[in-house]
Amino acid sequence: MSGKLILVGTPIGNLGDMSWRAVETLKNADRIACEDTRQTIKLLNHFEIKNRLEAYHKYNEQKESEKLISLMKEGETIALVSDAGLPVISDPGNIIVRKCREAGVPVEVIPGPNAGLTALMLSGLDAGSFLFIGFLGKASKDFKAGIRRIAESRETVILYESPHRLLKLLQALEAAVPEREISISREITKKFEETISGTASELLAHFEEKSPKGEFVVIVSGDMSEPANELNELTEAEHVAHYERSGMSEKDAMKAAAKDRGVSKREIYNALKR
Repeated sequence: MSGKLILVGTPIGNLGDMSWRAVETLKNADRIACEDTRQTIKLLNHFEIKNRLEAYHKYNEQKESEKLISLMKEGETIALVSDAGLPVISDPGNIIVRKCREAGVPVEVIPGPNAGLTALMLSGLDAGSFLFIGFLGKASKDFKAGIRRIAESRETVILYESPHRLLKLLQALEAAVPEREISISREITKKFEETISGTASELLAHFEEKSPKGEFVVIVSGDMSEPANELNELTEAEHVAHYERSGMSEKDAMKAAAKDRGVSKREIYNALKR
């Protein structure tokens, strides 16, 4: 007899975003594991859900995971929620998911709202490929490492930031990527939702005048400058061989080399046949 774990997405501000499937899952689960019982009980009360709550947060997830898995092995279905949005994404959950996989306990997901992707949609910046960082580390070395990742990224970057650290983040971005376009969203799906964009210096001036309030999602455009590619110093054949050694097929290697060199795939093909 085996139960299962169900990861349930919950609203990030507007309770109207709660899906019927999520409501039914929370009603029918044997118990609900949550970050903060005080927050989750508000959600349950709104939807008239009565269920047993288990505290599951970053300080107890190792120990609590073992307990919950034992219950699931006995046949219980356990729903896991975070305070808002999707469990696991910058919130607790990955540990119990991994342990469930190892123990052969089924895992399901009930999709729901996500602040990072919603802000990306609001930003108007390239969403074809992006780097999700979440919160930068609190330690100075971790924060600086995060800023370097942003500066080096050719993809749009998604960050979460608290109001008391927003100015520090913008100051660092002003020094590292002064020319990049940045979009900042706050209070997403709530009454005072706001999205503004500009350079780091423009946004810094805005928030120095208007004190930051609420939780923020910061979207930073990628580096669109032409990269200096040392591979272009190789011959066409050496360039293609480099990508083939990494596991690419000849066709994909030729395509990658052509992109690096700013030429057509046909030109690379002709060079290899000479």
